[in-house]
Amino acid sequence: MTPTQKSINVVIAGGGFFGCSIALMLQRRGLRPLVVEAEDELLTRASRVNQARVHGGYHYPRSLMTAYRSRHNYERFRSVYREAIVDRFTKIYGVSRLFSKVTASQFEVFMKRIGAPLKQAPDRISKLFNPTLTEAVWIAEECAFDCSLLRDRCRRDLENAGIPIRFGTRVQSAEKAADGVVVRLSDGSELPATLVINATYSGLNLLTHGSHLPPIPLKQELAEMALIQLPEELDGLSVTMMCGPFFSFMPYPSRGLTTLSHVRYTPHLQWFEKPGEIPIDPYERFSLLKKQSHFEYMLSDASRYIPALRNAIHCDSIWEVKTLLPQTEVDDGRPILFRRDPMLPALVHVMGGKIDNIFDVEDEIDAILASTC
Repeated sequence: MTPTQKSINVVIAGGGFFGCSIALMLQRRGLRPLVVEAEDELLTRASRVNQARVHGGYHYPRSLMTAYRSRHNYERFRSVYREAIVDRFTKIYGVSRLFSKVTASQFEVFMKRIGAPLKQAPDRISKLFNPTLTEAVWIAEECAFDCSLLRDRCRRDLENAGIPIRFGTRVQSAEKAADGVVVRLSDGSELPATLVINATYSGLNLLTHGSHLPPIPLKQELAEMALIQLPEELDGLSVTMMCGPFFSFMPYPSRGLTTLSHVRYTPHLQWFEKPGEIPIDPYERFSLLKKQSHFEYMLSDASRYIPALRNAIHCDSIWEVKTLLPQTEVDDGRPILFRRDPMLPALVHVMGGKIDNIFDVEDEIDAILASTC
């Protein structure tokens, strides 16, 4: 056993934002974590390929807990990761007259309840929207993050804390041992540990399967976000239409473009990981799936609400496997998954539905450590 192995007592599978942040939380509490990342860099998959939205609660008017926690964490995230925050744009939320699951008045009442500021949009903005399809439009307080700068921050924090990272390697299994668990890595090495954190997002069940444990029920989606250049009339704006089969466009700072997503057209296909089934490697399936853009469908529908959007230019698309807990389909909530494996309590599965969920992890970490000691 090498000196490095002797000094490690927590193995974290996954070098995304959650994996890196949990490593820092554990290190501050006196533990000695190792981050194991399958790629050659941190924050390369779900932490990078997303809307880059720091949620202010507005997105979840049918899930009180998700909206409240988002609002509660919003200013803290902005403050802690200030160097990665992008907020020089005007964030607009609208409610559709047709097919919306909330009315404008319900949306306003809900936002007041969670303390999320709303301001009636001025005429120069409201005139951009088709009044036949749009019931109301507001200016909200919401920002974006630059994943490249967030990655730099995570890398720097891990280095300053002396937390080692093993790139190009996967945690393949965790098995019970006399004094904890034995962790087997894809490079053939074995590490003893007292705790294993499974923060692999779409790959959660690769570790459960390799460890001969029951899978976590998950819904997987092949998801596309179009990267666009906005027309001049919409420059400096970000719009989210609520609440149903609608669309959103947000700044994507690391590319200097804007993401366009659509509830109906961003998901291309889906599959479920269920108990009793051998999980398909989502990353392998992702690499094999044909990816033909739905941009034209997204734009066609979204421009019915904002006619000026018809002049947007499609520059590229970004693709990823999006992972959801099936029970969130009812209210569109995004609770954090944080639970001990029932068969191997030293293994903890973690999945955040939103980047600002990270602060909700700290209480869970303390509870785990209290019960472990």
